[in-house]
Amino acid sequence: MTKQTMTPIYILSGFLGSGKTTLLQKLIAYWQEQGLLPAVIMNEVGDVNLDGLLVQEQVPMTEMLGGCICCSIRGDLSMEIAGLIQRDAPDVIVVEATGVANPMEILDGVTEAALYQKIELKGVITVVDAAHLLELYHNQKGKTFRLMQEQIRTASCLILNKTDRVRADEQELLASVVTRWNEYAPVLPAIRCDLEMSRVLESMGNVHAQPTSLAEGNERFDIAEDDNEGDVSSHAGTHHHTHEHVMVYTHYLNGPVDSAEFESFIANLPREVYRAKGVLTFSDTASRFLFQYAFREPDFLRIRPQGEVPDVVVFIGEHFSKGLIEAGMRALERS
Repeated sequence: MTKQTMTPIYILSGFLGSGKTTLLQKLIAYWQEQGLLPAVIMNEVGDVNLDGLLVQEQVPMTEMLGGCICCSIRGDLSMEIAGLIQRDAPDVIVVEATGVANPMEILDGVTEAALYQKIELKGVITVVDAAHLLELYHNQKGKTFRLMQEQIRTASCLILNKTDRVRADEQELLASVVTRWNEYAPVLPAIRCDLEMSRVLESMGNVHAQPTSLAEGNERFDIAEDDNEGDVSSHAGTHHHTHEHVMVYTHYLNGPVDSAEFESFIANLPREVYRAKGVLTFSDTASRFLFQYAFREPDFLRIRPQGEVPDVVVFIGEHFSKGLIEAGMRALERS
């Protein structure tokens, strides 16, 4: 059996009318020029997806209508990702979320797919309407303001779009505001999302024409190159940061682990890990288990997976050390 390659996934976030679909079209064109096949999952709260008409003839696309990924239809997202991979074998997938979606909830939904398919979360690209943000910032109240804050805080890369609609001093103010809310993501000012797409993607780890095979089976989603080392000298002239922000670490296991040792490991996870999930085989039981972890409480459910489902654990959180989690999982595998 040939080794399955990782399928990179980007999440495209931003409030209504910020320019997400414009950026999506530019990303599609960029990848196609590289000889890659991109695919799109487009979410709309309504029952009609007009934006999808702009891209559906260019690339494989699936629509999720009538609800928000982070709410009523989140459970369907992993099935849509799995279906795209099995049907079209894309080199990269973009999940364009509805403008009212909370990116942290979308991250949680996307990682469900890691239980069925070998995927690599590259990051969250958030597009911000400069004029809209300026208005909300002056008022500093309401659900829309709080949601835009969350979308900005969760981003791996921030596109400050429509800067032609604000004055130079206002643009400078907005840049300082978004940097204060998210000091880790590069902030790229733009008009009509007119940017070099390579510049956007390199801040999260670009997708190249020949994806790496799953020799190790590990990944992380952040905007850092190294593990909490604080050395910026090796990244001069790039947009990489040496801090880890909102991140996902996925660990594909090489074999069964001891159930008591795994439970002990989970009980001692750092508080910066908010969620975890996985499919596991334990060396001291006959069944496989679906594992969930939320609000510092683990839960295990006996399952009989259909087809080839890998043993995998996904960790979601902020500022935790990927190296420590990986070392702990490796120790479980060795024992």
